[in-house]
Amino acid sequence: MNAIYTKMVDEAMAAQRADVATIKEKRGTKYTVSDGKAYLDAVTQMRVGEGQSKEVIDLHVESVKTHYKHLSTLTDYVRPEDDPFVEHYQTPPVLEILCEEDPAFKKSMEVFIEGIGKAEALIGRESARRYAGFYGPTCVVDFALIPGSTSNVVNQILRTVDIPTPHKQAILAAKSWGMNTSYGVGEVFAQAVEAGDTLADATRKEIEQLQAIYDHPVEAQVDLMERAGMNSFDPKKYMEGYKQDIKPFVKAAIDAGVHYGNIATVPAYCVGDISHHIAQSTYNMCKDDVIMGVIEAVTEVMEQSLRASLDKVRSEYQILSLATGSSAAATEYILELDGFNAPTVVDLLTKRFHNYVQLYPTRGAAAELHNCDFMDMIWRGWRLLDSARRKRNGAGDDLVPLVAGYPVDLSPIHENEVLMNPQRYAYPASAITVRFSALMRLADYPCLLTSEPVTATMMTNVIALHPEQIAAPVRACKDCASASMVDFRHEYCQWREAV
Repeated sequence: MNAIYTKMVDEAMAAQRADVATIKEKRGTKYTVSDGKAYLDAVTQMRVGEGQSKEVIDLHVESVKTHYKHLSTLTDYVRPEDDPFVEHYQTPPVLEILCEEDPAFKKSMEVFIEGIGKAEALIGRESARRYAGFYGPTCVVDFALIPGSTSNVVNQILRTVDIPTPHKQAILAAKSWGMNTSYGVGEVFAQAVEAGDTLADATRKEIEQLQAIYDHPVEAQVDLMERAGMNSFDPKKYMEGYKQDIKPFVKAAIDAGVHYGNIATVPAYCVGDISHHIAQSTYNMCKDDVIMGVIEAVTEVMEQSLRASLDKVRSEYQILSLATGSSAAATEYILELDGFNAPTVVDLLTKRFHNYVQLYPTRGAAAELHNCDFMDMIWRGWRLLDSARRKRNGAGDDLVPLVAGYPVDLSPIHENEVLMNPQRYAYPASAITVRFSALMRLADYPCLLTSEPVTATMMTNVIALHPEQIAAPVRACKDCASASMVDFRHEYCQWREAV
């Protein structure tokens, strides 16, 4: 299996390096869609390893190729306000293909849509809780089943309907990692209440919106984009072209017995680097040398840690854990260089969240999602570093946290000239918050720290080894930072009850 593990690391780091190198070169300039060619080239080098499903790898590679093709045809520029949506145009066409190819799945979808209509009390309660900030900071599009997330609500509804379990799992996956449309639960409800609707009328509108994204997902996404003012390109033309090109690969995956939930998810998560991570918003953010330095140093920690343990790891899941754990430890370590740590920051951002709710009752459903990603990441990193510090005690040895029993190499942080010289980026005698301030910018956008291109590539490789097993959403306690330190919300999670 070592060849597969090496393949996973090679392909994941090629995707990450394509992003980082392009951003480093282009930061501060105007973005063009062709800038994503470096990521496209990295993805097209992905191969089918021993024991892997070609159909799963094809879903990933061909989705990225199709995404780049149609985006390039429709525009040469995606404005920052529109770039978060580019990874939301893939699952709607794929869901429609699944319904067209399998009448039984279409029937299950119809039963589920009816179930949404019958879940008025549940949807009203969950929408009200999200609107009021009941759950604290929460990621509405989380890939786990955390309180306040759309997948949490979808799972609760699915438990009330009588359809085959694999169909339930596919429907759930499509609104977790699959990102079926840009809609997050509670958005319509909040807007309606603030506009003067009764709670009953707001709940009715919320139900109609949730039903729409499953009944006619492509049309629903077009409507959502019109309401959001997305004008960088025509989303309907994009999805029509994408659907036509991806259909043969979806059909091949169906014929090969790939779980419908995996078919719905693999094509979406992998495309976001083109016009979302490699994008104008990233170029603008990374004009700051310290922000760029953080991304580069964390990338180096991740790769060096992975490569050092390649001959020792025993499963593909350990590779994935080491990738995400090493980046978490690295980010927390940088935070601690300025005297901060995860408990401090989680407390700060959770208190800020409750103020933010009061200031902006109609805040977008996605407002705090990346703050949550950032907090969860540094909380994990803090626990890794804390354990390592306790073991090291006063020995004076290098700090070496362990992830799944494998060491994290933090040396690239100390070798990064920018991060080790914060006095060059503030008043020199008082430059004690420089790295922290850069991390607070990244708290709104930690995609290359967590890292999304790495996890997307690795997860496709994992799914290709187990194509019949549903991979999304995560069926485990996410150990949410806010819930672990500030808020009491564990009992509202659905990970144990996942369909």
